[in-house]
Amino acid sequence: MALDGIVTRAIVHELEACRGARISKIYQPNDHDILFHLRTREGNVKLLLSANPTYPRVHYTERTFVNPQEAPMFCMLMRKHCESGIIEEISQVGMERIIHLTVRQRDELGDVSTKKIIIELMGRHSNIILTDNATGNILDGIHHVTPSISSYRIVMPGFGYTEPPQQHKLNPLTAQRKEFFVKCSEVEEPVSWIVDTFSGVSPLIAQEIVHRSGTPGKYELQVSDDEVYQRTSALWEAFNTVMEPVQKNEYTPVTGANAKGKMIFSAVNLTLLKDDIKQYESMSACMENYYGEKAERDTIKQKVSDLIRFLQNERSKNMKKLDHLHEDLSEADDADQYRIYGELLFASLHTVQKGDKTAVLVNFYDEDQKEVAIPLDPLLTPSDNAQRYFKKYNKYKNSLVVIKEQLEKTKEEIRYMDELLQQLSYASMSDIDEIREELIQQGYLRDRSKKVKKKKKNDRPVLHVFTSSEGIEIYVGKNNLQNEYLTNRLASSNDTWLHTKDIPGSHVVIRSTEFGDQTLEEAALLAAFYSQAKESSSVPVDYTLIRHVHKPNGAKPGFVIYDHQKTLVITPDNERIKSLASALK
Repeated sequence: MALDGIVTRAIVHELEACRGARISKIYQPNDHDILFHLRTREGNVKLLLSANPTYPRVHYTERTFVNPQEAPMFCMLMRKHCESGIIEEISQVGMERIIHLTVRQRDELGDVSTKKIIIELMGRHSNIILTDNATGNILDGIHHVTPSISSYRIVMPGFGYTEPPQQHKLNPLTAQRKEFFVKCSEVEEPVSWIVDTFSGVSPLIAQEIVHRSGTPGKYELQVSDDEVYQRTSALWEAFNTVMEPVQKNEYTPVTGANAKGKMIFSAVNLTLLKDDIKQYESMSACMENYYGEKAERDTIKQKVSDLIRFLQNERSKNMKKLDHLHEDLSEADDADQYRIYGELLFASLHTVQKGDKTAVLVNFYDEDQKEVAIPLDPLLTPSDNAQRYFKKYNKYKNSLVVIKEQLEKTKEEIRYMDELLQQLSYASMSDIDEIREELIQQGYLRDRSKKVKKKKKNDRPVLHVFTSSEGIEIYVGKNNLQNEYLTNRLASSNDTWLHTKDIPGSHVVIRSTEFGDQTLEEAALLAAFYSQAKESSSVPVDYTLIRHVHKPNGAKPGFVIYDHQKTLVITPDNERIKSLASALK
């Protein structure tokens, strides 16, 4: 990965098409991202501005984002100052990872005002800052920087905007051959030298330059002037071949695996790539493909860590309980043995004395009439010993029913925890809130939120809808709230319902009475992919009509029973699923 000054330049060049575009809608799907819906001359596009500390980026996107019901304060401020505004200018600060968007808007009074959106793509220091163009004062930032965080600059409303510290490096696009030779003459590590000398050049691009030059990764200092000249010449030529197309804004966006197998991307062609090489028509398409759902999954991972830990603890407790119940069951299964002991003792009271520790008697229930040794309490009479065995028999006989009930309940709890853990493995941000709410409703978690949320009567969950290659809609429920709504309320009785056989997973519904084998296979693929068997092969998937699917009374959310099913065996294929058109409804 290398979001450097060159990638930033490529993106800014691509965004030139946004000059004159109107910002029709502004959304903030999460704590780090802003999404602009733009109307350009070529049509409507979505522009993602992300200050994610791990995956900062700016690019066009075709992804669908679920937005919170209540817009965050920063989003409201952006809407106030930028919505319906026109993007007048897009620029990069030198070769730094800083982009300026100048937006002109007419306010409520009809006055024209200009605002500047500053996107700083600086790793964990990334930020999106809205400033007043006339005064240079900060209106707000998506991430606040207080004096306790930084003594160099403050990012808070009302303060003047201060640029990040200057690194005072050379611009690689204006570098001169003579200057390059002078500075490079006593270099030992060319990769580090290139990164430290030129702004906007990442270690990846520096490695590419050295790779193209054919010189070693570490230079010997005790060599002749002729050798120094030759390797410096080779390095300059390689440097020039990389920078020349960048200077002309000619880019070759590419992704691929390096020698260590790590996936990387670049705005320039990389000769050091080894496998999975893929070129793209635009920088946005390259970044969209590279990042995919990485940023969201990373944010989700942090958000669900407490839920996963809670569910794993609950599952462990139930697994221990299951072991204890099996031990109790094994003991209770010996209840008949205690009855036999009691009856044998009663039939032979005259042969047993008080004080005996064992009674060896013929077992007349045994076909071979073998003798059995019955342990006795020497402090009790033979009759009391017999009564003690009858009491044990009755106790265990009665407990068998309770133990079996508890076994079923415990197995159900474990199945429920497995299902929720599986749902969290592919949950979106909104899915997590629904799962947390479900756990509160089921009494597993306490509701610690101070806000009293009023639930709308017709509150419907957002469902993931895929379109099969035959044009048929396939709905996927990704948590129990969605599963229940999809299966019990939305689907019609003649729709087809799918679920992995005896494996926790999503409810999948083909919302049509007529479809071909292709649609059925793609729906089964989705059922297998959104299940615990995602990484497996030959996954069994049951399918039946919705009218044969029922929820038992008192069952956990999302649990159903079904009949009249048929079974398909399928192997999940991520690429095929990606090729299906999808939307959130």
